[in-house]
Amino acid sequence: MTPSLPFKKLKDGAYYEVKMLQVKQKLHKYFPETTVWGYNGTYPGPTIETMKDRTVMVKWLNYLPKKHLLPVDRTLHGAVDTPEVRTVVHLHGARVSPESDGHPEAWFTKGFKETGPFFATEVYKYTNHQQAATLWYHDHALGITRLNVYSGLAGFYIIRDHLEPMLNLPSGEYEIPLLIQDRSFNKDGSLFYPAEPPQPVPGVFPSVVPIFFGNTILVNGKVWPYLNVEPRKYRFRILNGSNSRTYTLRLSNGQKFYQIGTDGGLLESPVELDALTIMPAERADIIIDFSDSKGEYIILTNDDTDENTRNVMQFRVVLPLKGEDTSTIPETLYPIERLNENMATKVRNLTLDAVPDRYGRPSFQLDGRTWHDPVAQMPELGSIEIWNFVNLIAFPHPIHVHLVQFQILDRRPFDVQHYRSTGEIKYTGDPIPPDPNERGWKDTVRVTPGQVTRIIAKFDGYTGDYVWHCHILEHEDHDMMRPFRVIKSYFS
Repeated sequence: MTPSLPFKKLKDGAYYEVKMLQVKQKLHKYFPETTVWGYNGTYPGPTIETMKDRTVMVKWLNYLPKKHLLPVDRTLHGAVDTPEVRTVVHLHGARVSPESDGHPEAWFTKGFKETGPFFATEVYKYTNHQQAATLWYHDHALGITRLNVYSGLAGFYIIRDHLEPMLNLPSGEYEIPLLIQDRSFNKDGSLFYPAEPPQPVPGVFPSVVPIFFGNTILVNGKVWPYLNVEPRKYRFRILNGSNSRTYTLRLSNGQKFYQIGTDGGLLESPVELDALTIMPAERADIIIDFSDSKGEYIILTNDDTDENTRNVMQFRVVLPLKGEDTSTIPETLYPIERLNENMATKVRNLTLDAVPDRYGRPSFQLDGRTWHDPVAQMPELGSIEIWNFVNLIAFPHPIHVHLVQFQILDRRPFDVQHYRSTGEIKYTGDPIPPDPNERGWKDTVRVTPGQVTRIIAKFDGYTGDYVWHCHILEHEDHDMMRPFRVIKSYFS
């Protein structure tokens, strides 16, 4: 578990002050200390836990130095004429008002000396009016999100409710959040992040890279760690917090496990898996039963040809069983109300594509627009919309929509070249329903290449300015992010 966080108790919730600090931390026993950025001086940041409908107030405080740990590309949106070190915190998956959402241009510097154009408040208010779920908080500053998160600015935020104890899931010391990330290091133990792509860009240094894969895997801030466990059931809340890397996770002994939850909370019923594919920003709530594995060393593996990134962590089933394991994997978990397609008032076709920027670099775009183009999506408050993500690029992207939890309707193959020639979607196959473990509430969806991925969402709770973007952070920072605005009903 990551460290707990001191707080002040409020009448109906809690108030926290969280400092972003530069510290040295040992990420492996054979590594020198590594300089990282951490919330309250730890990487990952402290886990914040709360009950559903209880308000949490957080004052996020920037105590970071003026110079960045990593190379800043001044040609990117938001980084041209702004302070080198800026931060803003987004609670990923939260249903919150715009001023507490962590808008990319609501950034602030040390002591709030300088702030971005969307900055509105020093204290964020999280009302937690949503299903119990595994959320996470991370930096979201325009043009440098990839660098700030890579430096260490990420942590868990867990909403609980009164149902979970009745389900008798593994809990307490048998419930563990796992933040999986990849990193590379210099010989002195410092973080390595490339200052330019393999093919240097004339006239631009440092330059953003189109994608980044580290050569080591970290879990909860440790390189290739192990966990001693008892021969019993454990609940793991898995988060892919990597910049770009997708993981397909398995257990080395071939054992199956059960997924019980997605980004937005519990599924209707458990899904048995022998492999879990999880893209950046996605979460998966799983249960592994080690009851029949006493004495075994089991590796959580990743489908990768590189031996350095093939192994994620190790479970050592070496602890004596403290007592009878009475926890269960219930057949029924949480009733999910399905959004009705017929109630959608708007269907939007939104493309994913890449075009050269002014320096010839691949710049990824959504809906054929850049970040600074005018707002094009303006759903009405309380309306249901279907967003069709039309992926014209040859690889998948994790698309995250702020404010809402949505449901995946289906994916359907289409003729990409025909679309490029005519602008018309010509389907080449039948709709493919979401995988069984995707049939819960989601805030990040795998948008597959050559397919139209359809989601449905209800835009309720708040009006104002939010964003949607690819959660490959190198893409997000290089224009694969768009604003949207929830407006009052045209007829109100």
